[in-house]
Amino acid sequence: MKNTLRFLFFLIIFSLFIGFYIKNIVGNDILGEKVIGSSVVFSVIIFLPIFLFYRWKGKDIRHYTLTKENFERMKKTSEIKKNN
Repeated sequence: MKNTLRFLFFLIIFSLFIGFYIKNIVGNDILGEKVIGSSVVFSVIIFLPIFLFYRWKGKDIRHYTLTKENFERMKKTSEIKKNN
């Protein structure tokens, strides 16, 4: 999975560079914008969910959200740090 994500990331970066190359150097604005746009859409629709699934697999999402319990815990820790 890690190698797949790396490959997809470099593929997205490569396609962005190709899109900017086509747009600026070759001078074909329409094709360059299509390549750039499709690489951005691919990164958002395909790459981002796969990356988030890979990174959050097996982790408890409650540790990363701001609930009343977490807010109180943060408040207590900041008060302890201020007193020391």
